[in-house]
Amino acid sequence: MAMIALKAPDIRVTVVDMNASRIAAWNSDSLPIYEPGLDGIVKQCRGRNLFFSTDVTAGIRDADIIFVSVNTPTKTYGVGAGRAADLRFIESVARTIAEVAEGSKIIVEKSTIPVKTAETIKTILAANSKGLEFSVLSNPEFLAEGTAVNDLLNPDRVLIGGEHTPQGERAVRTLADIYARWVPRERIITTNLWSSELSKLVANAFLAQRISSINSISALCEATGADVDEVAHAIGCDSRIGPKFLKASVGFGGSCFQKDILNLVYLCEKFGLPEVASYWEHVVRMNDYQKTRFAQRIVSALFNTAADKRIAVLGFAFKKDTNDTRESAAIHVCRELLAEQGNIAVYDPKVPAGEIISEVLGKNAPANPRLSVAKTAAEACQGAHAVAILTEWDEFKTLDFKKIHDGMIKPALIFDGRNILDLAKLKAMGFRVHGIGRTLE
Repeated sequence: MAMIALKAPDIRVTVVDMNASRIAAWNSDSLPIYEPGLDGIVKQCRGRNLFFSTDVTAGIRDADIIFVSVNTPTKTYGVGAGRAADLRFIESVARTIAEVAEGSKIIVEKSTIPVKTAETIKTILAANSKGLEFSVLSNPEFLAEGTAVNDLLNPDRVLIGGEHTPQGERAVRTLADIYARWVPRERIITTNLWSSELSKLVANAFLAQRISSINSISALCEATGADVDEVAHAIGCDSRIGPKFLKASVGFGGSCFQKDILNLVYLCEKFGLPEVASYWEHVVRMNDYQKTRFAQRIVSALFNTAADKRIAVLGFAFKKDTNDTRESAAIHVCRELLAEQGNIAVYDPKVPAGEIISEVLGKNAPANPRLSVAKTAAEACQGAHAVAILTEWDEFKTLDFKKIHDGMIKPALIFDGRNILDLAKLKAMGFRVHGIGRTLE
């Protein structure tokens, strides 16, 4: 919405939310999320044609186009628990729109949702809309956290799905014209509703599949002496494969990949495709295996016990340049090391200490003296038996590792879960080094 406000200054964009503290944060000098470049755009547009409000009713009533961007978490109860998307917030928004709308609207699905969700929205609107006309479009978002602003400025594609009716096609053109303010027309793809809804799930599934594929090979590289980065480069030079998303790591995280794959698994099962469901479920299983394998390697290298040993975890966000911790590999690794009675000291440059603790221990859980949060990387590493890199923050590449080594218990171990360090150089300093899919003779 900030980018639309920037590129279309004649369009009034109002972001509404029932959470007053969240809206207050968006209206403050300290935005509630960290995303490079976003702060400047919001400050440039806010108060001009970008507004943040808790008046949901007025926002719906005054809008011509309504983007539905509510959360669609994985269900934790009932049918489809652990896999299906929980659509209660989508349904709630549809009912609110039907209740307060006073004129025809274009409803745009921005949340990641299962195929045929538009049917649910249309059914609710038709049953409660007092004769008003509503067009429902699917416009999934393909930006990546950490590079979202650049992704929005120069997208690979903008996907808009709509009904092949005169009304639906008019709605598609209306939304396409907004994006065309800065996106070349040839990059604006139009499809039917169901193809657009499914494309978002499939895109994330394919990207996650590539990560799990190279991570599976990283285990084989460690067993054979091959270097996974060299293997990835070699196969990535094949134009049929390409180099993207072939970076081996401790595992993928974030709010989308696992949730969307599990949703895809549920849809396949629902439509009687168990073999297809099993295929995609193994992408998630491989990711879980990679995180567990990393934690077990740490314990093994610590002479098969982490009890009462200090382990520095550098990085808690699921990737660099974001403060998002959802499904972060660090959560899984920290929990496994705590279960081994290790003393964990975490440092992340953007994630608040309270969030780190609540993610590892659970909300409202009692404090655990074995888990602490450091203010600097050096503080986390002081007196540690091992250091584990779990987020590829740039600052970790330039740490004073000689000084860190001097302050650690010997033998000093480093586990590079993102393959961002020069392991040979660290080994020469005296570290015992471990990378993902890499071994040193």
